[in-house]
Amino acid sequence: MTIKSWPDSERPREKLMNQGSGALSDAELLAIFLRTGTRGATAIDIARDLLADFGGLRPLLAASRHELCARRGMGDSKYVTLQAALEIGQRCLAQRLLRGEPLTSPDRARVFLQGKLQDLPHEMFCCLYLDTKHRVIRFEELFRGTIDGASVHPREVVRCALKHNAAAVIVAHNHPSGVAEPSAADSALTRRLQEALAMVDVRLLDHLVVGDGEVVSFTERGLL
Repeated sequence: MTIKSWPDSERPREKLMNQGSGALSDAELLAIFLRTGTRGATAIDIARDLLADFGGLRPLLAASRHELCARRGMGDSKYVTLQAALEIGQRCLAQRLLRGEPLTSPDRARVFLQGKLQDLPHEMFCCLYLDTKHRVIRFEELFRGTIDGASVHPREVVRCALKHNAAAVIVAHNHPSGVAEPSAADSALTRRLQEALAMVDVRLLDHLVVGDGEVVSFTERGLL
Protein backbone atom coordinates (compact mmCIF):
# COMPACT_ATOMS: atom_id res chain seq x y z
CA MET A 1 0.00 0.00 0.00
CA THR A 2 1.39 3.40 -0.99
CA ILE A 3 1.33 6.48 1.26
CA LYS A 4 -1.16 8.15 -1.11
CA SER A 5 -3.71 5.52 -0.20
CA TRP A 6 -3.38 6.20 3.55
CA PRO A 7 -5.91 8.35 5.45
CA ASP A 8 -5.00 12.05 5.49
CA SER A 9 -4.37 11.92 9.24
CA GLU A 10 -1.56 9.40 8.68
CA ARG A 11 0.09 10.94 5.63
CA PRO A 12 3.15 13.01 6.67
CA ARG A 13 2.54 16.07 4.47
CA GLU A 14 -1.14 16.35 5.34
CA LYS A 15 -0.40 15.66 9.00
CA LEU A 16 2.15 18.49 9.04
CA MET A 17 -0.26 20.94 7.42
CA ASN A 18 -3.09 20.06 9.79
CA GLN A 19 -1.21 19.54 13.05
CA GLY A 20 2.14 21.28 12.61
CA SER A 21 5.65 19.86 12.20
CA GLY A 22 5.94 19.03 15.90
CA ALA A 23 3.29 16.33 15.54
CA LEU A 24 5.48 14.28 13.17
CA SER A 25 7.86 11.54 14.22
CA ASP A 26 11.49 11.54 13.08
CA ALA A 27 10.63 8.96 10.42
CA GLU A 28 7.69 11.01 9.14
CA LEU A 29 9.79 14.18 8.91
CA LEU A 30 12.54 12.29 7.13
CA ALA A 31 10.04 10.74 4.71
CA ILE A 32 8.94 14.21 3.59
CA PHE A 33 12.48 14.93 2.40
CA LEU A 34 12.90 11.47 0.85
CA ARG A 35 9.60 12.06 -1.04
CA THR A 36 9.41 8.64 -2.72
CA GLY A 37 9.91 5.05 -1.75
CA THR A 38 10.87 2.06 -3.82
CA ARG A 39 9.21 -1.17 -4.89
CA GLY A 40 7.80 -2.81 -1.78
CA ALA A 41 8.75 0.03 0.58
CA THR A 42 7.21 3.45 1.21
CA ALA A 43 9.26 6.55 2.01
CA ILE A 44 8.38 6.03 5.68
CA ASP A 45 9.59 2.42 5.53
CA ILE A 46 12.91 3.62 4.14
CA ALA A 47 13.09 6.41 6.73
CA ARG A 48 12.51 3.95 9.59
CA ASP A 49 15.18 1.61 8.24
CA LEU A 50 17.68 4.46 7.93
CA LEU A 51 17.04 5.69 11.47
CA ALA A 52 17.43 2.15 12.82
CA ASP A 53 20.60 1.47 10.81
CA PHE A 54 22.35 4.72 11.73
CA GLY A 55 20.98 5.07 15.26
CA GLY A 56 18.99 8.30 14.88
CA LEU A 57 18.85 11.56 12.98
CA ARG A 58 22.22 12.96 14.07
CA PRO A 59 24.40 10.06 12.87
CA LEU A 60 22.22 9.68 9.80
CA LEU A 61 22.76 13.29 8.72
CA ALA A 62 26.46 13.00 9.54
CA ALA A 63 26.88 9.93 7.32
CA SER A 64 28.98 10.14 4.19
CA ARG A 65 27.53 10.18 0.70
CA HIS A 66 28.85 6.65 0.12
CA GLU A 67 27.28 5.30 3.33
CA LEU A 68 23.90 6.88 2.69
CA CYS A 69 23.60 6.15 -1.01
CA ALA A 70 24.37 2.48 -0.39
CA ARG A 71 21.08 2.08 1.50
CA ARG A 72 17.84 0.87 -0.07
CA GLY A 73 15.86 3.58 -1.84
CA MET A 74 18.62 6.17 -1.54
CA GLY A 75 20.73 7.96 -4.14
CA ASP A 76 22.56 11.19 -4.88
CA SER A 77 19.35 13.23 -5.21
CA LYS A 78 18.08 12.26 -1.75
CA TYR A 79 21.53 12.67 -0.22
CA VAL A 80 21.74 16.21 -1.63
CA THR A 81 18.25 17.02 -0.33
CA LEU A 82 19.13 15.91 3.22
CA GLN A 83 22.41 17.82 3.21
CA ALA A 84 20.65 20.95 1.98
CA ALA A 85 18.04 20.63 4.76
CA LEU A 86 20.81 20.27 7.34
CA GLU A 87 22.63 23.33 6.03
CA ILE A 88 19.43 25.41 6.10
CA GLY A 89 18.96 24.49 9.76
CA GLN A 90 22.52 25.45 10.63
CA ARG A 91 22.26 28.76 8.79
CA CYS A 92 19.00 29.52 10.59
CA LEU A 93 20.79 29.04 13.93
CA ALA A 94 23.63 31.24 12.72
CA GLN A 95 21.26 34.05 11.75
CA ARG A 96 19.60 33.93 15.15
CA LEU A 97 22.99 34.29 16.79
CA LEU A 98 24.27 36.99 14.45
CA ARG A 99 21.21 39.23 14.38
CA GLY A 100 22.63 41.71 16.88
CA GLU A 101 21.22 40.56 20.22
CA PRO A 102 23.71 40.51 23.13
CA LEU A 103 24.94 37.15 24.40
CA THR A 104 23.90 37.25 28.04
CA SER A 105 24.77 33.60 28.83
CA PRO A 106 26.75 30.72 27.29
CA ASP A 107 23.50 29.00 26.26
CA ARG A 108 22.91 30.68 22.89
CA ALA A 109 26.52 30.29 21.84
CA ARG A 110 26.46 26.68 23.08
CA VAL A 111 23.53 25.67 20.84
CA PHE A 112 25.08 27.30 17.77
CA LEU A 113 28.57 25.89 18.31
CA GLN A 114 27.28 22.43 19.15
CA GLY A 115 25.47 22.33 15.82
CA LYS A 116 28.61 23.43 14.02
CA LEU A 117 31.17 21.20 15.70
CA GLN A 118 29.80 18.13 17.42
CA ASP A 119 29.71 15.76 14.42
CA LEU A 120 33.03 16.72 12.81
CA PRO A 121 35.53 13.83 12.47
CA HIS A 122 38.44 16.24 12.95
CA GLU A 123 39.21 18.88 15.55
CA MET A 124 38.15 22.44 14.74
CA PHE A 125 38.99 25.61 16.68
CA CYS A 126 36.75 28.62 16.09
CA CYS A 127 35.98 32.09 17.44
CA LEU A 128 32.98 34.32 18.02
CA TYR A 129 34.01 37.99 17.96
CA LEU A 130 31.85 40.33 20.04
CA ASP A 131 31.47 44.10 20.36
CA THR A 132 31.37 46.11 23.59
CA LYS A 133 27.73 45.08 24.18
CA HIS A 134 28.57 41.40 23.57
CA ARG A 135 26.77 41.33 20.24
CA VAL A 136 28.27 38.94 17.70
CA ILE A 137 30.33 40.64 15.00
CA ARG A 138 31.54 37.52 13.23
CA PHE A 139 32.06 33.77 13.52
CA GLU A 140 35.23 32.23 12.10
CA GLU A 141 36.74 28.75 11.91
CA LEU A 142 40.43 29.38 12.45
CA PHE A 143 42.31 26.11 12.87
CA ARG A 144 41.55 22.63 11.64
CA GLY A 145 43.37 19.57 12.92
CA THR A 146 43.14 15.83 13.12
CA ILE A 147 41.47 13.68 15.74
CA ASP A 148 44.67 14.15 17.78
CA GLY A 149 44.35 17.92 18.06
CA ALA A 150 44.75 21.24 16.29
CA SER A 151 47.68 23.63 16.48
CA VAL A 152 46.23 26.91 17.76
CA HIS A 153 48.26 30.11 17.53
CA PRO A 154 47.22 32.85 20.00
CA ARG A 155 48.80 35.54 17.84
CA GLU A 156 46.40 34.64 15.00
CA VAL A 157 43.42 34.88 17.36
CA VAL A 158 44.65 38.30 18.48
CA ARG A 159 45.20 39.42 14.88
CA CYS A 160 41.65 38.44 13.90
CA ALA A 161 40.16 40.07 17.00
CA LEU A 162 41.87 43.34 16.08
CA LYS A 163 40.82 43.02 12.44
CA HIS A 164 37.17 42.75 13.50
CA ASN A 165 37.55 45.46 16.14
CA ALA A 166 36.30 43.01 18.77
CA ALA A 167 35.98 43.92 22.44
CA ALA A 168 35.52 40.32 23.53
CA VAL A 169 35.95 36.80 22.18
CA ILE A 170 34.40 33.39 22.79
CA VAL A 171 36.55 30.50 21.57
CA ALA A 172 35.46 26.91 21.06
CA HIS A 173 36.74 23.61 19.81
CA ASN A 174 35.41 20.08 19.55
CA HIS A 175 36.68 16.74 20.82
CA PRO A 176 36.05 14.16 18.06
CA SER A 177 36.31 11.46 20.72
CA GLY A 178 32.94 12.70 21.99
CA VAL A 179 34.25 13.42 25.49
CA ALA A 180 33.80 17.12 26.28
CA GLU A 181 35.93 17.15 29.44
CA PRO A 182 38.71 19.76 28.98
CA SER A 183 42.25 18.42 28.90
CA ALA A 184 45.31 19.91 30.58
CA ALA A 185 46.33 21.18 27.13
CA ASP A 186 42.94 22.89 26.75
CA SER A 187 43.42 24.68 30.09
CA ALA A 188 46.94 25.76 29.17
CA LEU A 189 45.75 27.07 25.80
CA THR A 190 42.94 29.01 27.49
CA ARG A 191 45.43 30.78 29.79
CA ARG A 192 47.68 31.65 26.84
CA LEU A 193 44.74 33.03 24.85
CA GLN A 194 43.48 35.05 27.82
CA GLU A 195 46.92 36.59 28.38
CA ALA A 196 47.49 37.33 24.69
CA LEU A 197 44.08 38.96 24.22
CA ALA A 198 44.41 40.98 27.43
CA MET A 199 47.52 42.64 25.99
CA VAL A 200 45.32 44.31 23.35
CA ASP A 201 42.40 44.98 25.75
CA VAL A 202 40.20 42.19 24.40
CA ARG A 203 38.42 40.02 26.96
CA LEU A 204 38.18 36.25 26.61
CA LEU A 205 34.62 35.55 27.78
CA ASP A 206 34.57 31.79 27.49
CA HIS A 207 36.12 28.67 26.04
CA LEU A 208 33.57 26.02 25.06
CA VAL A 209 34.57 22.39 24.51
CA VAL A 210 32.07 20.50 22.36
CA GLY A 211 31.63 16.75 22.76
CA ASP A 212 28.95 14.25 21.80
CA GLY A 213 25.78 15.84 23.17
CA GLU A 214 27.62 17.88 25.79
CA VAL A 215 29.34 21.27 25.85
CA VAL A 216 31.63 22.27 28.71
CA SER A 217 31.99 25.99 29.48
CA PHE A 218 35.23 27.16 31.13
CA THR A 219 33.33 30.14 32.55
CA GLU A 220 30.62 27.99 34.11
CA ARG A 221 33.29 25.70 35.56
CA GLY A 222 35.01 28.71 37.14
CA LEU A 223 38.12 28.07 35.07
CA LEU A 224 38.12 31.47 33.37
